[in-house]
Amino acid sequence: MLEEALEHLVKGIVDHDGDVAVRTKNVRNGDILEVRVHPDDLGRVIGRRGRTASALRTVMGALAGGGSVRVDIVDTDRVR
Repeated sequence: MLEEALEHLVKGIVDHDGDVAVRTKNVRNGDILEVRVHPDDLGRVIGRRGRTASALRTVMGALAGGGSVRVDIVDTDRVR
């Protein structure tokens, strides 16, 4: 449910909504939601001074209902 909600929110922000991918990782401390977007849309998802990313994290925390959830915006240009 959280995955779909985050994907819906991010698709409303970006220009290339076909390139939006959200993946859930389960770790000991809770869930991590990884967001991948088109490189041209990375700035839109982060926002000025990280305000958009912070707002997305706040909404996802509220939807998690007290559960531990973390939202990571992954830079697809970086090589691992």
